[in-house]
Formats: sequence, C-alpha cells, structure tokens
Amino acid sequence: MRSHQLAPEAHKRALIAGSIGNFIEWYEFAVYGFLATVIAKNFFQLEEEAGLTSLILTYASFAIAFFFRPLGAVIFGRLGDRIGRKPTLIVVLILMTLATAAIGVVPVYASIGIAAPLLITLLRILQGLFAGGEYGGAVSLMTEFAPRGKRGLYGAWQSFTVALGLLAGAGIVALLSALLTPQALHDWGWRIPFFLALPMGAVALWLRVSMEETPSFVKQQTEPVAVRARAGDTLKAIAAGIARVMVWSAAGYIYLVIMPAYLQSALHTGFNQALLIAVISNVGFALTIIPAGIVSDRIGRRTVMVIATLLLLILALPLLNLLQAGSSTLAVKALCVLIAGGLVGMLAGPGPAMLSEMFPTRVRYTGLGLAYSLSNAIFSGCAGLIITGLIEETGNLDIPAYYVMATAVVSLFALMTLRKDDHLRSLEE
Repeated sequence: MRSHQLAPEAHKRALIAGSIGNFIEWYEFAVYGFLATVIAKNFFQLEEEAGLTSLILTYASFAIAFFFRPLGAVIFGRLGDRIGRKPTLIVVLILMTLATAAIGVVPVYASIGIAAPLLITLLRILQGLFAGGEYGGAVSLMTEFAPRGKRGLYGAWQSFTVALGLLAGAGIVALLSALLTPQALHDWGWRIPFFLALPMGAVALWLRVSMEETPSFVKQQTEPVAVRARAGDTLKAIAAGIARVMVWSAAGYIYLVIMPAYLQSALHTGFNQALLIAVISNVGFALTIIPAGIVSDRIGRRTVMVIATLLLLILALPLLNLLQAGSSTLAVKALCVLIAGGLVGMLAGPGPAMLSEMFPTRVRYTGLGLAYSLSNAIFSGCAGLIITGLIEETGNLDIPAYYVMATAVVSLFALMTLRKDDHLRSLEE
C-alpha cells in the first residue's frame, strides 16, 4: 500500500527529473544554433575563406555531434536497459553538463589557431555522445511512470521541455545581444550561455538522485523468466521509428534552430529581427505540444501525427515564400513561423509516446533512443549543412521547404502503418 500512496509523488518527480536533462541539452543546442554566426567568426573564420564557408564549417561541427548521438544511444541505452534508468541518467547528465560548460573556456582561433575549431568540434562530439544517452532514458522514464491512458501527456512533457530549452537559449542570446555591444558579444559575451549549464546541471542532478526507478524496469528485473527481445524485431522497429519521426527531425531543426542563421545569411535579415522570429516559432512549438499529447491519448498517435505531417507537406513552401517576400511585414513573418512551429509541436507531442510503445521494456531505452538519435543525426544534424550548401550551389532559396516536403512524404507512409489502438495498450502488450 505504501508504494501505491507514493505513486503520484513518484510520477511528478519522474516527470521533472526526466524533463530537466532534456531542457539543458536543448538549451545548449539552441544557444549554439542562435550564436552560429558569432561562433563562425571566432572559431571557423579561416584565413582567405568566405563568410559563408565559415558558417558551413560551423554547421559541420554542429552536424558531427549528431552523428555521435546514435553511438551514445547504444552505449548508454544498453547500460540503462541493464542496470536501470536512474543511474544511467545521472551519469549522462553529469557528463553532458561538463562538456557544455567546457565550450565556454575554449580560446578563439585568433589565439591558438587551428586547435580552436578542433577543440570545439571535439566537445561537440562528446556532447553528442552524452545527449544520445539522454533521450531514450528520459522518455522511458516518463512513459513507464505514466498511468494507462496518459502516456501521450507524459511523453509530451519531454518535448515541452525541449521547447522550453530552445526558448531559454533564444531568450539568453536575445538578452545578451540587447545588453552588450556587438563587439562585446563577439569577444566574450557568447561564452556566458555555456557557463550557465553548470548551475542548471546541479539542480538537475539533485532531482535525479532523489527520483525512483521505473515500475516497468523493476517488474522486468523481478520476473522469473526473462523474455529476450529478438534482434531482428528490434532493428525493424528502429527503422520504422526513424521513418516515422523523419519529418519531425527535419522540420524541427529548420523552423526552430537554423531559421535565424538562414534569415541572416540568405535573406539578409537583421540579427535581432531574426532572433525574434526564431523565438516566435518556438512559442508556436511550445503551445501545441501538450494539447497534441493529450489529444493523442484520446484519438491515437497516428491520427494526430498524420494530420500534422500532411499540413507540413502542404504549407512548407507557401510559408517560406511569405517569409522571403519583401512586402511581408514582421507580423506576417511572425504568423508564418508561429504556424510552422505549431505543426512541429503537433508531432513532438505524441512522438515520444509513439516511440516508447514500439519497444518492449528490455530494449526500450536503447531502441527508442537509437531511432530518435539516428533520425536526428541524418535529418536534423545535417539540415544546416545540406541547406546552406545547396543554397550556395544553386542559389535557390526554397531549398528548406523542399527538404521538409521530401521528409514529410516518407513519414506520411510510415505513420500510416501505425496501429490505431497503440495508445490504449499497456507498454508490455
């Protein structure tokens, strides 16, 4: 009876402890994305190279971190599926926080030459490795603690704290750009957001140390006969998961992270206006996540995610063309990115629960973490690199919309293969 009475409190702790690591991770990724032009000048402005080349090199270091996320998902996922969600998430959090703060102390290219971009890239690799172990554990933790019929809502909180992390990153950068001169921001101000990861990490660590292990993992450990998940089934589920979240990965990064740099480099928008537009897109994202998760608990993950994917397919090009139009006012541009962000939120709400429901407890941490991180590595991490490179090569400013549309087509077919009643079943059925 005692454990039953503690359950609501344990649920709340699991939600907060699972969410806060994601908040720190995405806060840092947002900071790096929003400061891309500053970081490019400080670390990747190599001698006799054009400004756009330095931006491409900055995105290359951005992309490389994503390619180490799947490795992190495997290493920490296997650990989390064997020794538990709680100890693994504690280790991941400590390592991720230290790697983020370390970026703030790296000397610039003018001081130490080629070692500067190499050090930044190494730290990005470490961040990617540790972040890869965060998602699968956090989503497993939150959905395994969720009462039946509320997995969409619980999983949506993970995505909601991603939105909060992105907004916090944008807000901190906007505040610094308002308080500091462009020169001060370029010289030392950009380091401050990375140092802020330390106090955030300390709070997160305290929360994770005090949380409980998930009921699903505990039950699995006490079962007399362990049911082994077949490798072939797990690999098929991972491939299906990648296809289903492909559009979420691609659209999320285009509209929520790389949009400021695209507006500045391709459309010559001012830094502050580009940042404001990015904040508004993240507000749209945040507004729809929790409602989409709740609705998916009632009508199913498939319906909500298919509608969002169809709308992204139809609206990607018109929304981008409105952003590009010289006659578009700031209000029109803000509305465009608010809608785009909202559509990504409709995918991010049910998405975590949908992935969690695809894997049994024995491989859930590894399976959903790998599906998500591989999708992000290919379709998010490379988004800035692919789009900037293609725009430079072709001069076509519609490339971001075509990219979203291509991924939407694949995800649409993959999402249609979801069972309608997945949201009604227990995680072990």
